Amino acid sequence: MNSNIPKMTLGRLQLPESHSVWNRLRGLDLMEVWTLGIKGVLSLMIVTLLAALTGGVLKTFVDLWMLADHETEVVLRHVIIDMLILLAIVEVFKTTVTYFSEGRVKVTFIVDTILVVMLTEVISQWFKGGDWQALAALGGILLTLGIIRVMVVRWSPTQAKLSAYSSMAHAHE
Repeated sequence: MNSNIPKMTLGRLQLPESHSVWNRLRGLDLMEVWTLGIKGVLSLMIVTLLAALTGGVLKTFVDLWMLADHETEVVLRHVIIDMLILLAIVEVFKTTVTYFSEGRVKVTFIVDTILVVMLTEVISQWFKGGDWQALAALGGILLTLGIIRVMVVRWSPTQAKLSAYSSMAHAHE
């Protein structure tokens, strides 16, 4: 061992000063730690969503066996609600994968997810014979979300870039 390297004594363990914990922490890039942490958590989230989606599809197939014991209308209502919930999980999956790959969340995916969940609630209330006030409130929320969805697509920053590029291309013709 080189005798020119100062040593730090920690109990019986002797470490060269250049390998101290403090020096390692000073050289640590926190953005890199953040990125690795986010990727790890998102990877677990994606695996969880895939497991939930697989379990949901299997449960829906099992629900079809209820056709033998229950009325067809009741079973089909149950299957429709199960499918809508699975579609909501697919939307959450799309949002997660987009954040994983692009590092940002697209508002359209979030609004789509909420729309699917709200549609599930409206259909569920409708099938249950819910009161008109609850259906009207859910319908109002759906209408508002639909307007937001149209606005997000219409005035998207990427849409503005495409329009500007298109205008520049036509100007050069």
